[in-house]
Amino acid sequence: MTAITDAEFEEAAALAPEVVRRYLSGKGWSAERDLSGAELWEWRPEQEPGSPYELLVPVKRRRDYAGRVADILETLAVVEARRPGDILREMRLPPVDWQFLRLLPPGPSGTAPLLDLVSALSGLKDLHTAAASSALNPQAVQPAQKPQVVKDHVAAVRLDQTRVGSYVIAAHTPLPERRSGGRGSQAVQGSLFNDAELHRHGPPPAEPFARTVSRMLFAGVTCAREAAEWTLADDSVPHFEYLTRAGLSANLCESLVRIAGEERRDFSLAFAWSSEMPMEQPSPPVAISHRHVEALEAVAKDLRERLGREEGVVLTGVVMNLHRDADPREATIYGSFVHEVTPRQRRVRVELRPEDVGKATDAWRRGLEVAVTGDLEPRGTGVRMRRVDAFMVFQE
Repeated sequence: MTAITDAEFEEAAALAPEVVRRYLSGKGWSAERDLSGAELWEWRPEQEPGSPYELLVPVKRRRDYAGRVADILETLAVVEARRPGDILREMRLPPVDWQFLRLLPPGPSGTAPLLDLVSALSGLKDLHTAAASSALNPQAVQPAQKPQVVKDHVAAVRLDQTRVGSYVIAAHTPLPERRSGGRGSQAVQGSLFNDAELHRHGPPPAEPFARTVSRMLFAGVTCAREAAEWTLADDSVPHFEYLTRAGLSANLCESLVRIAGEERRDFSLAFAWSSEMPMEQPSPPVAISHRHVEALEAVAKDLRERLGREEGVVLTGVVMNLHRDADPREATIYGSFVHEVTPRQRRVRVELRPEDVGKATDAWRRGLEVAVTGDLEPRGTGVRMRRVDAFMVFQE
């Protein structure tokens, strides 16, 4: 059994009893019966027959409190195959939801190629961005410019130390701490797929946005795997926009593809929920194989091509080129979109109405700024503006 250090012993003495119980509850332990000044907690591994692991957890600070907490840490170190100090540090974290990204790279266990990690971390960031965007406003194709609340959520996600099991990236999302104490005050959620009501009236008042994102992340990844299975079974791409409310989007599918990297390696995502807001519905790990990755690329492409349109967008800029051979006539405008919080300059191909050709030609010759309103559609790696309903030239 791994012993704790003197410094860790002092830190263990400072832990509040409810902090220890919260950690155990979040890891699947349960209080079986009350004893004199303590509780007997048990944990029975699903795949290990025999007697459960047992812990004697103090409910109050007494003379032997530090020693009992130290015993708990040393037992957990054996059960979790981790250092007591790592477990102690995790106990001291505020309430969080966890995501565990398990990679399966070649080579010795506990190591991974640098390029695999770059792809995995980039994909994990995009995965949280997609889930937060869907939690705020579910869409099959999410706009490139993200609201500030989405950016704030992604900025709050933290990476923890890696876990045992090939190469496991541990990330956690902080949740607001509840002021009322005691196990009886915990809010229990039943469903991970809080379907129509969630988005019809907004998140329930008792649920913080970070938890909504965690649920949307699990639901979206689960739906993405099912969509990949159906695509592989049908040898075609069915229409999956009905899964948008559960978190599926082209962006989320592309994030999963990015995690797999150029080598299209298998991986899995596991989820653990804060004991402050326990989840009754099971949330098993979601395994993504290289075959799923290929199908997810097709699903994302289909969603973008059919549903990746933004209506009534305003583009301002200057006419850089006129395409007289196009039918209908087109112009390339270098500018930015008014709806973007942080506008960036880009070239956009614009489909002109007959009455706009003369205006565009005059603006091109004189270098005047224009404002165009229309619908955006994907075009390769960029966008095209079609169905123009307003074309204005700003005179000098």
